[in-house]
Amino acid sequence: MTVRGRRLSRRTQRGVALITAVLMVALATILAVNVSFRGFLDQRRSATLFALDQGFEIALGAEAWAADFLQKDAQDSQTDHLAEKWAQPLPPLPIEGGTVAGRLEDLQGRFNLNNLVFPDGTTNLDAVKQFERILAFLEIEPTWATVMADWIDQDAQPGFPDGAEDSVYTGQNPPYLAANMPITRASEIMALPGFGAARYAKLKPYITALPVGTPLNVCTASGIVLDSLSENTHEFGLNPQDLANRRKEGCFPTLQDLRGSLGEANFSKLQDSLTESSKFFGATVWVTIGTTDFTLYSLLARGGNGPVRPYLRSFGTE
Repeated sequence: MTVRGRRLSRRTQRGVALITAVLMVALATILAVNVSFRGFLDQRRSATLFALDQGFEIALGAEAWAADFLQKDAQDSQTDHLAEKWAQPLPPLPIEGGTVAGRLEDLQGRFNLNNLVFPDGTTNLDAVKQFERILAFLEIEPTWATVMADWIDQDAQPGFPDGAEDSVYTGQNPPYLAANMPITRASEIMALPGFGAARYAKLKPYITALPVGTPLNVCTASGIVLDSLSENTHEFGLNPQDLANRRKEGCFPTLQDLRGSLGEANFSKLQDSLTESSKFFGATVWVTIGTTDFTLYSLLARGGNGPVRPYLRSFGTE
């Protein structure tokens, strides 16, 4: 090999070595960045999980506080109305690294979808008519009342003329069957084909899912729900501000007030389904720790002598 050839060979070797060194540095840099990024993600994931665990425990503490509050209220008062302390929302309170806030709502102030049937599973036609009036007030098609009653009742016969049973639901994609039993969440109404989230958003503040036969608390029911009790009652929903003002001092309307509004005949038919006290309350707790938010929804059941226990819980969504 000539001198010139040896020089070219050395230059080629040096070039290959340089490229190899550059590639090794690049690979090492990529590896280091990847390890650092994975470590950062693991750290963030661990911090988020720890914050969620903290939020859950704090939310359970707030739930226990609300239960204790309701138990004391039962000992102090025989009625439940919106002028009582339990009905006032809990403003954000500082905790280590964040805040906690909450509210209690009387769920017996809403229309109970499970009351569309009697305890034996047969359709309650009077409740269906009431639900139709609520839907009409909200400018939603009243025919959904019959469809919802069919979803809950135990028979397989569609209600006339707008009902729906398994023959309708098995034709959906994917197919499914009607519940044919009481529901546990009001949002189950969206299982009705075509009902949709928009209708549910309008209806949500006025409906709930409680045990069959749970009475309506007239002290906390909205004007629309009160007006739905009879075809002849249209004085509460049309004056929501007046209704709110009357409730700042106590229960309104009382059962006696409704007796005068509905008339003796109508009131006597509804009397057993109305009350001025409540057993079921909805607790909502919001916990914020750093950039992590945690929400707890609890259905609290209060016994006759005051003890309160969680009946149902969900996290993030009701």
